[in-house]
Amino acid sequence: MANRIALIGGETLLGREVREVFSESSLGGELRLIAADEEETGKLVALDGAAAFLSKLDPGSLEDAEILVLCGSPKSSREALAANPSAFVVDLTYLIDEDPDARLRAPQAEGLDYQPDHSGPQIVAHPAAVAIALVLDRLSKIAPLSQAVINVYEPSSERGKAGIEELQQQTVSLLAFKEMPKKVFDAQLAFAMLPQFGEEAQTRLNEIEERIERHLATLLDRMEGIPMPSLRLTQSPVFHGYSFSLWIEFEDAPPVPDLEDALAGDHIDVRGADLEPPTNVSVAGQGGIAIGAITPDRNNGNAVWLWMAADNFRLPAETAAMIVQEYI
Repeated sequence: MANRIALIGGETLLGREVREVFSESSLGGELRLIAADEEETGKLVALDGAAAFLSKLDPGSLEDAEILVLCGSPKSSREALAANPSAFVVDLTYLIDEDPDARLRAPQAEGLDYQPDHSGPQIVAHPAAVAIALVLDRLSKIAPLSQAVINVYEPSSERGKAGIEELQQQTVSLLAFKEMPKKVFDAQLAFAMLPQFGEEAQTRLNEIEERIERHLATLLDRMEGIPMPSLRLTQSPVFHGYSFSLWIEFEDAPPVPDLEDALAGDHIDVRGADLEPPTNVSVAGQGGIAIGAITPDRNNGNAVWLWMAADNFRLPAETAAMIVQEYI
């Protein structure tokens, strides 16, 4: 059946990345683009090297879809689920995060022995949780881990187009000595790092941090011998891309070249000492994650520092594609 995969929110930043990733495989020809925002209905967008229209979100546009990929607003996700409750669901919006029948997924970090359960809706694991789980799993295979402390730096685009626009407007307003808009973050993000948002912000930073922890704990529970790390999320004044600072302690730390060899492989690009470490800018549009600046801790012989970066839209889009390819 043609167009059996309905992408809800094909106009969003995340939806755009899903379109691109799916178009790199046979999935591109299966996509049916549905607008999450009614104002975007009828808009012309790129799909699989051609032009495609965003259809209106209604029961008629979804009734024969076999797979729903949710990338829009909570409202659009609820409407899509109500319109076609029997479809196979891949949720990138976390709407069904607490559904007991849902399954949290990250094929990149699950291992070859993991048997996926497709009987219920699939939640695409938070990209930060996927990146951290993937790294800890690779490192645990070379030496036992004692503990880890991880700082995660979130980009403004995680709040969608509104987050990007507010950061841009804040920057321009600040340089022009004008009042800054604060609708999204309820705080000055331009030229600042935020440990929390303002009280009137649409989202709580600690709630995002807790989601990352929950997803990471679920992924690590499927592995053996990996302790849950301590984690802190900080909002950074950048547009795109996650950055991570990881401190990892081993029971007996291997040499850095051995760590680089252990990490290198599918989904991980290791930048050795002779290369520049990755940044949130350099990984834009890049699949998987990138790691560099692996440095022994000068004050602890069994600990190392790592720097990591990942595209915050590319990684979950790749995860969604893997899940759909499993199912079909």
